[in-house]
Amino acid sequence: MKIANRQEIQGVLCLPDVIRLMREALIAHSRGECDTPMPMHLDISDRGGEVHIKSSYRKNGRYFAVKIAAGFPQNTGKNLPTADGVILLVSAETGAPMALLCDGGDLTDARTAAVSALIARELGRTDHSIGILGSGIQARWQVRAHREVLPLREVWLWGRTPEHAEQCRADIAALLPGIDVRLASSPAEVAGRARLIVTTTAAHAPLLKLEDIGSGTLISAVGSDSPGKQELHKEILEKASFVLVDSITQCERIGELQHAPGARHRAIEMGSFCDLRRAVESARIVVADFTGLGVEDLYIAEDCVRKLECLTNAV
Repeated sequence: MKIANRQEIQGVLCLPDVIRLMREALIAHSRGECDTPMPMHLDISDRGGEVHIKSSYRKNGRYFAVKIAAGFPQNTGKNLPTADGVILLVSAETGAPMALLCDGGDLTDARTAAVSALIARELGRTDHSIGILGSGIQARWQVRAHREVLPLREVWLWGRTPEHAEQCRADIAALLPGIDVRLASSPAEVAGRARLIVTTTAAHAPLLKLEDIGSGTLISAVGSDSPGKQELHKEILEKASFVLVDSITQCERIGELQHAPGARHRAIEMGSFCDLRRAVESARIVVADFTGLGVEDLYIAEDCVRKLECLTNAV
C-alpha cells in the first residue's frame, strides 16, 4: 500500500487541476454515476471535536474512497493543527487498501475552495472584490482558489476574533501580493463591500440577514456541513432568485437548506447546472450551498495518486 505524507501531497497539489476535477465530480454525481452515501458525523463532545467521514465510488472506477476529516478547535491553545485528516483509496476490484493519503486536511481544504471558485466561474462572475466571513485555513484557501478564476484586487475579511482575523489578513497579503486585504467590522460590512461573499465559519446562528445582501450578490456558503450549523438567515435562501446545492439530499439535512425547507423545490444541483450551462441574470441574488461530497474526495485523491505514481515511474 502506498502511504503518502503531507509534503509529497503538497508537491502535486495544483488548484487549477482541482477546479477542473471538481467540475467533473459534480457532473458525475448529478448524473447518478457515483455511489456517494450521506456523511457520518462523530461528535467528540467532551473535547470539543468533530469528525466527518465521507465515501464514494464511481461506477467502473479503479478505487473507492473513504475520508476521515477531524476538527479540534481547542488545539489552538496546544500549538497543534485544528484540522487533520486522511483519505484511503481501496481497490474496487479486490477491496484491498491501495493508498493512504496523510494530507493533514489539505485535500479537503483544496477541493472545498476549488468548488466555490468553480461555481463563480460557471456563473460568469468577473468580481474584483471578494468578501470572506471567517479567518481559518479555509478563508485563506478560498482567496487562493478564486484568484485562479477571477481578476481579484481586493478582499474584505471578517472574523470573530480580531487577532485571528489580523493574522489571516497578513497571511493572505503575503501569499498573494498585489491584493489589498482589508478587515471589516461586521458581516454586514463585508456584504456592503463585496458582491461575492464566501462564508467559512462553524456558526450555529445566521451571520447574514436578507437586508444585508445587495442585488447581484453570489453567496457561497461552505461552513454548514452538519446538523444545526447555519451561516445565512433562511430568508436569504427563500428570497434568492437562484439556489445551487452540491447535493439536494445532503443540503436539506446538513447544509443551509436544512433551515429553509421552503427553498428546496427551487434548488438545483451544481452538477446539473454545470452540465446544462444555464444562464443566470447578473442582477439576481444567488446562493450556493456547499456541504462537501465524498465524490469530490474520490476525484482529488485519485488525481493525487496518479501524479505520485508518475513521479515514481519517472525516477
